[in-house]
Amino acid sequence: MRKITKGLLLLGFLLFITACQSETVKINLAEVTRSLFYAPQYVALEQGFFEEEGLDVELQTTWGGDTTMTALLSGGADIALVGSETSIYVYAQDSRDYAVNFAQLTQTDGTFLVAKEAYPDFTWEDMKGKEFLGQRVGGMPQMVGEFVLKKHDIDPHDDLLLDQSVDFANIPSAFQSGNYEFVQLFEPTASVFEQEGQGHIIASFGEESGKVPYTVFMTQESYLEKNEETVKKFTRAIYKAQQWVEENSPETIAEVIAPYFEDTDLDILASSIERYKNQDSFAKDPYLDEEEWENLKAIMDEAGELPIDAPHKDLVNTDIAEEVMNE
Repeated sequence: MRKITKGLLLLGFLLFITACQSETVKINLAEVTRSLFYAPQYVALEQGFFEEEGLDVELQTTWGGDTTMTALLSGGADIALVGSETSIYVYAQDSRDYAVNFAQLTQTDGTFLVAKEAYPDFTWEDMKGKEFLGQRVGGMPQMVGEFVLKKHDIDPHDDLLLDQSVDFANIPSAFQSGNYEFVQLFEPTASVFEQEGQGHIIASFGEESGKVPYTVFMTQESYLEKNEETVKKFTRAIYKAQQWVEENSPETIAEVIAPYFEDTDLDILASSIERYKNQDSFAKDPYLDEEEWENLKAIMDEAGELPIDAPHKDLVNTDIAEEVMNE
């Protein structure tokens, strides 16, 4: 009898484990690039916030807005972390199954103006007539960069020697080896350049441009309709990570996300995170409001890249973020 009882208990335990495993939902997540700017996402992965929600998230880096959206729209990814402008481009193509933004991760531009030489009394006028290595046409870094330059009465195409021909991944090396005097870089690359004496951080595009839904989690409308509970769990995990990042020091955050940046010193990670925290780059919650959306469209319009007036109500789902935040 005792053997039978033990056998039944073991069977029950195995059935319980199997049931738990069957409830785990796998999500293929595509990020547009590997960036310290996305620290809350890596926190959610490393701190087990996705696992707490019964999600098995597999992260892939797809290197570029176009390839990331292709992965999402072709079914190669369930959810994408990418600039929200890409959802407008898809919407403008009259797509039947467009991408819906449901959770905001970053709320400012994440690039910094880096100069080869030191400019202790820098003014934006100093850039006129100089060689500037910009970002790719149609991407948020380029559009925000142009928006900020025009704000300071600089026409990027007439007043600068502007080069936008270099692929995103090759911009740092091109700046190092070329004759460019200025470049637009993300962290931690900007701080690494400064530490190695190859450049000087002299201004922040994020501080100059204001709040904008810079990087957002999005999914196809059809996936959201079929998997709303899964998307809600994903958003809950991200919200936990956002709160955790808000509550913890740059040094603690750096230690947690260090596995994603093995070639970068901890002190550089920490100082870069501190810089982003100080300028409010990390969104404190996943809610993407209409004011930020309108600022995004204004920046795109100023750059001549807004293909259509994409309404907030069509491309942004705020219900899921609101529900998660009110729990």
